[in-house]
Amino acid sequence: MSGTILPLADDFAPPAREAWLRVVEKTLKGESFEDALVKHTADGLSIQPLYTADSAPDVVRDLSPRDADRPWDLRMRVAHPDPRQAAAESLKDLEGGAASLLLAIDPTGRSGVAVGSAEDLAKALDGVMLDLAPVALDAGYLGPRAADWLGTLAKAAPNAPLSFHMDPLTTFAQTGASPGPIESHIISAATVAARLAATYGKAGLFLATGRAAHESGGSNTEELAVMTAAALAYAKAMVRAGLPIEDAFRRITLGVSLDGEYFTGIAKVRAARALWSRVTQACGVNVPARVEVRSSNRMLARADAWTNLLRLTSVGFAAAVGGADVVVLGAFTDAIGLPTAFARRQARNTQLVLMEESHLGRVADPAGGAWYLDTLTDQIAQAAWTGFQAIEAAGGIIAALQSGVIAEAVNAAREAQSKAYADKSRKILGVTVFPNADDKVPEVAVVDPAAFAVAGPDPRLPGPDSSCPPLPSIRFAAAFEEA
Repeated sequence: MSGTILPLADDFAPPAREAWLRVVEKTLKGESFEDALVKHTADGLSIQPLYTADSAPDVVRDLSPRDADRPWDLRMRVAHPDPRQAAAESLKDLEGGAASLLLAIDPTGRSGVAVGSAEDLAKALDGVMLDLAPVALDAGYLGPRAADWLGTLAKAAPNAPLSFHMDPLTTFAQTGASPGPIESHIISAATVAARLAATYGKAGLFLATGRAAHESGGSNTEELAVMTAAALAYAKAMVRAGLPIEDAFRRITLGVSLDGEYFTGIAKVRAARALWSRVTQACGVNVPARVEVRSSNRMLARADAWTNLLRLTSVGFAAAVGGADVVVLGAFTDAIGLPTAFARRQARNTQLVLMEESHLGRVADPAGGAWYLDTLTDQIAQAAWTGFQAIEAAGGIIAALQSGVIAEAVNAAREAQSKAYADKSRKILGVTVFPNADDKVPEVAVVDPAAFAVAGPDPRLPGPDSSCPPLPSIRFAAAFEEA
């Protein structure tokens, strides 16, 4: 009869996993299930060939409504050493669809815009309306000074959506040294943060990230463990500086780095929220996480650099599906040199296509309910929490960096991943597989940083210097490109 639904499945018993395994074992012809079908991530987490509803855990989900037209903040990094060229690139990015800017600051011009004063910063942001376009900073040990400069430029507009992004711990981990005690740098940043918080009610103050561990070859769980420990250290410092604990946590942004493995990336962003939820609940506050995703530099290749476009697209996809609030995609030429206008346009348009044509932000937590991704999210969160507890047991993030606990774990993960690339169990497109014999190196901007270098303020603070085993940035493709 028309319209009648026949329940055909009712005549069959629910399939048992044991029966499925017996069938699978026949097809394996003596090879073990574990060796043949179970894969492992760089963290040692197992990836099963089949997941069911019975095995899926409950995970923290972000179901807050998202703007259908602008579901996340498209942020562009600006690092040209010439402040005036940096300003021109910033305006071009904003006109071309970017919503905010990440300004890297380095008075020498080698790794950012040559800014050493409020006047220099004004040149780098000339024409940018700070009360409308969010501006974030990346200034290393000059973070407190740069935050004051940006606060001055914003002219005390209370609604200016600034992100001061002070983060001395990442610079300490990357360089292995601090000019003066690292504890003093955190205290100095927290003191400035407390003062600026009174004027800029919507501003983010600190960035808590495990980027140093990631870019040095660490695993996903190690990165998230460092991120969580840094967030707790910064929250404690701000509370000591006079901020209420809820406001302290509200002013922290979580930084997550993603490479081209998009399933892992989706789970990683969601796991960051789970870790934040657990930490804030333990501290007696209820503050939603704000997550800024940045594309990984360690995944980039110089050989056949055009393949980086695929990797960066995977990062954007994972960040969007994982529910990132802010996404910063680098240029596909970053492993070669400063990006041209074309490379910057590609970085913007990749996100715009994902946002406006693929509509990735129109569903809240689109990965929710996928048994594999829910399980992977939980696995990463649980392993990262164990790593975070180990850091705290070692005396906190500073002590764990100084003792080498973190460096030892990162070095081991880097060696394991390098070995996997060497035996081709993990592959680098265009480098270890399918190399392009007709590779045409894309253009980059050729600039002499020394021509724009300025005298910046001395970041040194009173007291003996701190040191730790450094976590230098790497690129996995470099070893094969050199060979």
